[in-house]
Amino acid sequence: MRGKRRTHSSMAEVARRAGVSLSTVSRALSGSPLISEETRRLVRQAAEKLDYRVDAAGSSLRTGLTRTIGVVIPLAHAARQSLSDPFFLEILGAIADELTASGYSLLLSKVTEDPADWISTIARGRRADGVIVVGQSLHHESLNRLARNGFPLVVWGARLPDQRYVSVGSDNEAGGFDATTHLVSQGCRRIVFLGDAGAPEVAARLNGYRRALRKAGIAPSAQLEVPVRFGSDSAYHAVASLAGAEVEFDGIVACSDVFAINAMRALAERGLKVPADVAIVGFDDIPFAAYTTPPLTTIRQNCHVGARLLVENLMRAIRQQAGSTVIVPTELVVRASSLREHYRALPSIPGPRRGADPVSRTRKSRTG
Repeated sequence: MRGKRRTHSSMAEVARRAGVSLSTVSRALSGSPLISEETRRLVRQAAEKLDYRVDAAGSSLRTGLTRTIGVVIPLAHAARQSLSDPFFLEILGAIADELTASGYSLLLSKVTEDPADWISTIARGRRADGVIVVGQSLHHESLNRLARNGFPLVVWGARLPDQRYVSVGSDNEAGGFDATTHLVSQGCRRIVFLGDAGAPEVAARLNGYRRALRKAGIAPSAQLEVPVRFGSDSAYHAVASLAGAEVEFDGIVACSDVFAINAMRALAERGLKVPADVAIVGFDDIPFAAYTTPPLTTIRQNCHVGARLLVENLMRAIRQQAGSTVIVPTELVVRASSLREHYRALPSIPGPRRGADPVSRTRKSRTG
């Protein structure tokens, strides 16, 4: 009883400092969707100053909320892709930070089958209050069905026709367009695209690549559109095969930085210089991209903004409020790997010093 009195007294002090009722404190700290974000912030600040903690087990029983969010990565199009992929690590870390700030834990799963089964299981078992899906893979229709059932769901991915679920994703078409336009500006005319258009985000990047070529008066070539799947060395082997077959190309748009780095390795082993012989642009701007030799030009995805918008939309869905699909601008980050004309005469290009920023310039992607 003494412990209960102390708890009640502490909650009362939190309520007094935050200027709210006891029931509001209880709901705010237990994650009730009935409480506004501003009120929740005030209550948490007061609770932190008093070092007040809620009994999580008791709170779940009272509110029916698990305080857990499921994060699922569907990889039917690339079953061999690992969760250790640098882009996954970056966006998962950003999502985890946002969920922690909102008082939620993260339940992570990688699935190679239809994610609808996994999501339906956690919905029936009340294992999570909502789900963030990272990438549509091949499951657009399944995600539409889940959205119709009303379970809180937000997807990181492309905006697709007849979409019924809320999504947040990069402007992939603009990214593909800017990457290709930049290579054209460097004098490239035979530009390879590396990526598997079966994934909706990659398909949008391919559309941007084709649009940029046509705008420059260059006809897209099926020979230069190379299907490369995530989670394998296929980018390395594809570029090695092109070079070995003496296919003419002077630029590469890779739909991931990992692909671009593998392409650079294949070219170096065959005596071709980057960027003097072949200029390269990647996609994602993983941390390692600045420290390749030469440093990699890439399209930056803003994972931190994306994670914040994903979590904000999911919290709205949990409160049974409408969310909104958002396209986040990408950014062209120009480094040495694409500056073909400037580096043509150089025998080699040193990597950046530790701690140095090798970015020459950045530019927001545009849609046209």
